[in-house]
Amino acid sequence: MDKLWNGRFSKSTALLTENFNASIGFDYKLSPYDILGSYYHVEMLAKQGIVSTDEATKVQNGLMAIYHLIETDQFEFKISQEDIHMNIEAYLIDMIGEAGKKLHTGRSRNDQVALDMKLYTKDWLISMLDALTSLIEKISQIASANLETIMPGFTHLQQAQPITLAHHLLAYVEMLKRDYSRFEDALERMDEMPLGAGALASTSYPIDRQYTMEKLGFKRMTLNSLDAVSDRDYLLDSLSASSTFMMHLSRLCEEIILWNSQLYNFIDLDDAYTTGSSIMPQKKNPDIHELIRGKTGRTYGNLIQLLTVMKGIPLAYNKDMQEDKELFMSTAEQMLDVMEILGETLITAKFNKEVMYEATLKGYTEATDLADYLVKKGVSFRDSHHIIGQIVGYASNSKLALKDITLEMYQSFSEVFDQDLYETIKLEQIIASKAHVGGPAPSACTAHLDRVQSWLNAKKEMRKNYVSPIALLNALK
Repeated sequence: MDKLWNGRFSKSTALLTENFNASIGFDYKLSPYDILGSYYHVEMLAKQGIVSTDEATKVQNGLMAIYHLIETDQFEFKISQEDIHMNIEAYLIDMIGEAGKKLHTGRSRNDQVALDMKLYTKDWLISMLDALTSLIEKISQIASANLETIMPGFTHLQQAQPITLAHHLLAYVEMLKRDYSRFEDALERMDEMPLGAGALASTSYPIDRQYTMEKLGFKRMTLNSLDAVSDRDYLLDSLSASSTFMMHLSRLCEEIILWNSQLYNFIDLDDAYTTGSSIMPQKKNPDIHELIRGKTGRTYGNLIQLLTVMKGIPLAYNKDMQEDKELFMSTAEQMLDVMEILGETLITAKFNKEVMYEATLKGYTEATDLADYLVKKGVSFRDSHHIIGQIVGYASNSKLALKDITLEMYQSFSEVFDQDLYETIKLEQIIASKAHVGGPAPSACTAHLDRVQSWLNAKKEMRKNYVSPIALLNALK
């Protein structure tokens, strides 16, 4: 079949041009959204009397038949038809004849692809919110089981102060909650229907954009046709949120990689989520976490590449914008896989509590609270800091833990020390004393987990306000 736009041309398109120009190699993934948009577009045309009801019914039945063929891998996507829109339309015309030629009335491929990408992105963002909820729940579950698991908190990768594993993991929960809000903001901002913008200047047909908007589940419609067909901010918003999100996951994976090393030995990863070495039989490698750490760079790259594509484009649509799909789809597909496998590696891992406890003692993490002990007895903090520094130096040279230094030795550094210092520097006591909101005490972490659960419940309720495009399409079957 000839191209649907070839009326003005006297020559056939060169094969080199066809191959270079075509996007069907990746935008075939938009097929469900293209069919959904076309289904309600032709329904609106019939409602407005632009096409007949009989013609609209034939088109809708044909579209659903094509959707079935695509779902069952019986549809042949052709490079000669360039993109998903023309592949579907050409097949529809072959299937139902003249009625199929009326499908494109009152719209352009420009507003059609904008619609398809928005529907694709909306579906993905809703899936991301669900997957993020699941990951937050899994990390919270591990934190809840480790409220009293003591480990060293680090600064500069040096043991600093005692905390709990729950407290450490809840730091990532807070990061993921912020990520959730960024994806949620992106979803709210992009929930505008572009269909009806035409190529760039709308259409003279008496279309009803409100009707189409409601049928497709959008909250609002775009208010400027030029902006509607040239806007890719919603993809940049999503890629930006994805980059920050992957940065957070990369930090978590870096810690898991460190903790899994024999030098730390804080965590044992399940055999199902590790790999071995082809030459060293003793190795058990955290490849999953290294791959997630590595994939973060791809996410950054996709954001920068799309920003670069968009930075010099005049209004309205330009072919450069075809580059958005591969970039965004690469990130979108990666994200859901990353969250699923990371969650499983965490929930199946075993934390070595005794090792973590001993590492907390070895790092002299009680030193800050020992300094505060002197301050509470009237010593200035600066003098206290100096005294405890001398004591730590002595303990390190003598290979002693702070709890093993005699009272007489403590008193040689300051007469203020008394027997009660030993209770003060118990790790459990130090952590319990940090019961403020946001602190590591078990009571504070329990309260934090309660707040997280309330937050999760509220977000699950709010997500009912968003309509999944795929759910809309499947309801038509």
